[in-house]
Amino acid sequence: TMGGAVSAGEDNDDLIDNLKEAYYIRSDLVERAFRAIDRADYYLDEYRDNAYKDLAWRHGNIHLSAPCIYSEVMEALDLHPGLSFLNLGSGTGYLSTMVGLILGPFGVNHGIELHADVIEYAYQKLDCFIKTSDSFDKFEFCEPSFVVGNCLEIPPESRQYDRVYCGAGVQKEHEDYMKNLLKVGGILVMPLEEKLTKITRTGPNSWETKKIISVSFAPLVLPKHSTNGKPKTVPLR
Repeated sequence: TMGGAVSAGEDNDDLIDNLKEAYYIRSDLVERAFRAIDRADYYLDEYRDNAYKDLAWRHGNIHLSAPCIYSEVMEALDLHPGLSFLNLGSGTGYLSTMVGLILGPFGVNHGIELHADVIEYAYQKLDCFIKTSDSFDKFEFCEPSFVVGNCLEIPPESRQYDRVYCGAGVQKEHEDYMKNLLKVGGILVMPLEEKLTKITRTGPNSWETKKIISVSFAPLVLPKHSTNGKPKTVPLR
């Protein structure tokens, strides 16, 4: 994803100050969530020094988007307590954990991630946050749960969500599939045709679309066809 919109911070709070000043973070709720979680904690130790730059980071299958992108995503999701959230390509769990701080104890916080090693990493980071973070005690938390799978293989009878984010570029032919993951009144944020896009489901067959900013995301990985002819499905609880 793009980045470099704001200058690097000395530490997490300094980075958030820069994002606020540049108007990427615009609401108190989003600001509190960003301040509660140190971005550097989601980096491998030897790369922590880069955590407060407004840049994406990738190492093997582990990926973090740039802070300015996560800011836009968090603001566009228009989160509040008690909502259900689905993160497609949940990665390190950084975004899902911030979202969980806002959703509170009556929310639902699900993630789907293609790579089992990344899910393991995400659960390590989540465990560390719960056990060691001072912030954890200041919030009622909706703990994220992550499942391994391809987000294009969610069974059609699965639940719908109030909020959905996809962290990979969605091909035009999968746009309708993504829209149908939403409850009526729900919001979907995803990269579509090189634009971070916010789609609100206004009725059973109506959606409103708003383009937010230009982005460059790796495209969604398409499902591999299974050998026995049965489609694989993602077990969302």
